[in-house]
Amino acid sequence: MPDIEGTDMVSSLPDWARRIHEAHGSPSLDNLQDVFHGPLSERRAGLRKDDLLEIMIDSRALPSDTDNIVNGMLLGTTRNAVEIMDSEGVFRSIARDVIVEVRLLAHMRLPYLEDKEMMKFEKEDMRLRSIMQEKAEQMADGSRENNLWG
Repeated sequence: MPDIEGTDMVSSLPDWARRIHEAHGSPSLDNLQDVFHGPLSERRAGLRKDDLLEIMIDSRALPSDTDNIVNGMLLGTTRNAVEIMDSEGVFRSIARDVIVEVRLLAHMRLPYLEDKEMMKFEKEDMRLRSIMQEKAEQMADGSRENNLWG
């Protein structure tokens, strides 16, 4: 994250990050910083959904005339990839194997355990997944009845 002691966090962001920040509703960034020191229960660090990032990619994995820095907003992560919306608004899934460094420019959400909107989203997502799982099981049970031995 940029050194923001005594400066406005938003003004320290590059232009592409400022555009994403504004498109995201210009959330206040002042109280969203990582906390590295103090009691363990008060520390907050790590990547969060919607973070503004710079990702350095191993240049050996790219064509020779390609910039190895990708800027964007974190959408999510998987076991094998980091998914972002880049500074041009394009979805990109970048293999973890080729990532050299991830630089955090700014958090745009609260830490996970304090983010009520995220918890509400995940609760609803789990409910929908449960409903889909039940439907899939019902469909599978129905197809098995036609193949019973007996």
